Amino acid sequence: MAEVLGTQSVVAAEGATGSAGGGARARLPLLDVLRGVAILGTLMSNVWIFAGPGAEWGVLSGNAGTSAVADLSSLAGVAETIFRSLANGKFLSMLTILFGVGLAIQFGSAAKRGQPWPGRYKWRALFLFAEGTVHFVLVFAWDVLMGYAVVALLVAWLLTRSARAQRVTWIVMGGLHLVAMTLLAAAMLLTSGGDTDGAPDTDAVTLYAEGGYAEQVAFRLSHAMVLRMEPVLSFGLLVFLFLLGVRLFRAGAFQGDAAGRRIRRRLAGWGLGIGLPLTTFAVLGGSDFFLLERYGAAPVLAIGYLGLIGMVMDRVRHPGPLTSALTSVGRTALSCYVLQNVLAMLCCYGIGLGLASRWADSGPWWVMGLWAAICLVLVIGARLWLRRFEHGPLESVQKRLLRR
Repeated sequence: MAEVLGTQSVVAAEGATGSAGGGARARLPLLDVLRGVAILGTLMSNVWIFAGPGAEWGVLSGNAGTSAVADLSSLAGVAETIFRSLANGKFLSMLTILFGVGLAIQFGSAAKRGQPWPGRYKWRALFLFAEGTVHFVLVFAWDVLMGYAVVALLVAWLLTRSARAQRVTWIVMGGLHLVAMTLLAAAMLLTSGGDTDGAPDTDAVTLYAEGGYAEQVAFRLSHAMVLRMEPVLSFGLLVFLFLLGVRLFRAGAFQGDAAGRRIRRRLAGWGLGIGLPLTTFAVLGGSDFFLLERYGAAPVLAIGYLGLIGMVMDRVRHPGPLTSALTSVGRTALSCYVLQNVLAMLCCYGIGLGLASRWADSGPWWVMGLWAAICLVLVIGARLWLRRFEHGPLESVQKRLLRR
């Protein structure tokens, strides 16, 4: 990774930071596209949680959104395995890196204007935590915003420390996370006895298939300690990826110059070259390797995705419909993240259409179709909204509160 960041990082950082604070016209187009891909890709993984037995609670028993391996003897099974393997944890890691990039942009903008740091950014993080709390209670137990807000406050403080302190923290957090995941995966292998099939919690299955909305909210609150364990489990990884986003931004990885294109090629080469074999090994290993796939191989492959998408964008001379669609979602990322989970909840749970129980034995195609349909709604909604407003709904609320 040191080779990727290169010696040009200091010079590139000054130019990148300077352009970041210049308003809407100075936006880096690649970042909006990457955010759009990350948001839609995160749903690509979460949709299996909504559609699985026991939904949010089913993840803990291996029945929803965990092992990506399906019946490989059928076309449907192969399609499901590939779909889930390419998504699980990868786009979430990409989104985490991009949050770090956004933090670096805010820091650079504040420094350019001579404003104190973290200054007003503290309120931005607190808003994110409050929004994540509401999202967790009312919509989706596996919310990521609360964890992002806590890590953002820590990394914002780290940005006021020396470059050496940031680098040491980055390495230590990455190392601790890798050791922790290795030990946990080994413990799972030793205690599983080769049995990879979890027993569904019938009460949870009934709750999400037939229970009322108030019951589901109460269930999340009463099991909050367990359902909030992912940000705690992956805290080291979150800090590592946030700081990686800062380093990549300062190195100019998202700029349109030759140095940026060179970094993106290296990211794609190393990320895909290492991440794809690791992911394949972890997926074929079954649910016992779930932690290594989601929290080990996924971040590596996410780096490859960043580089690959950047390389594709380097070849796009004139933005087309796909680029415009992804840009619209990227510019309204917070609103689209919440909306996609609301739509998935209303489609899958018994409080809405109840598709999860109604089509439980219909194979994976309807789940992939649901993902595509929700993505289409998000793209159309984001484009129509941005025709009249500069920011997404939640983004606008955040900005108004910060002004006050």
